[in-house]
Amino acid sequence: MPSKKLVNDIMTSHVITINESDDLHEATQIFRRNHIRHIPVVKDGHITGILSRTDLNRLSFGALMEEESEADESILNMLTIPQIMSRKPVTINPKATVKKVAEIFATEDFHALPVVENDVVVGIVTTTDVIKYLLEILDK
Repeated sequence: MPSKKLVNDIMTSHVITINESDDLHEATQIFRRNHIRHIPVVKDGHITGILSRTDLNRLSFGALMEEESEADESILNMLTIPQIMSRKPVTINPKATVKKVAEIFATEDFHALPVVENDVVVGIVTTTDVIKYLLEILDK
């Protein structure tokens, strides 16, 4: 039955994380290399936040400055991951239902939930995962 589908059935289980102590250059490379939009941030193996590509884009002066790449580089050197990540992210258990995830996404202003079991990140579920699942149901 579709309403009983679990998060662990649609989540990305090979989740890429970043340590709080890593720098923003590393985060930028992870986003580019893996074509992802969200990275759970960990410290000593426990989730402490989530960093999104949007968080990094907000730091960019973009078209406002002629020397934008130099300005962006300076910003990446000045700030740390904990300074720009979303702290204490809402997380979800892998045994929660897809319906529960959809309800959270419908009422909150974010697009990814770290999937956590026993205080360890075991996956990530995004609005894209939920939409793909819904399209699968509609095609049946």
